[in-house]
Amino acid sequence: MFQMNGVFIPVTDIELSKKWYETILGLIKVDEWKNGSDHGVGYIFSRGNTGLALIEVEEPQSTSFTRKGSHPNVYFNFSTDDIEGDYQRLLDKNVMTTPIQHSEEVSMFDFKDPDGNSFSVVQEASQSPYHENHIKELQRQHSKY
Repeated sequence: MFQMNGVFIPVTDIELSKKWYETILGLIKVDEWKNGSDHGVGYIFSRGNTGLALIEVEEPQSTSFTRKGSHPNVYFNFSTDDIEGDYQRLLDKNVMTTPIQHSEEVSMFDFKDPDGNSFSVVQEASQSPYHENHIKELQRQHSKY
């Protein structure tokens, strides 16, 4: 029925953010628009089909929420097949990150953009219900609907 099409990130300095997202995350620019005070830039990743758009805002806005017990949680995460390598690449580019946390099903870390927007990076283990192969099988089973 549906699939995720795009994610929107609030940024206060769109020129700085464009450079950061293109250089640090390697995003590919698809479109840029400016209508009066509305300014945004649309991107795609080098793989997958979910887009990401930077939307210029006047004041920083949260990209996370608080779970019970005061634990912060991001609204979405990025997936990778090389968490150690991507972690090191971000460190090499002086991006603020948390240490990698490992469990049986997932390895993950967080990082922040220049506005302080928080993001998680995850690598699902093969036994995780969210691993790419498991997801594809579930989609195949439900494609008849």
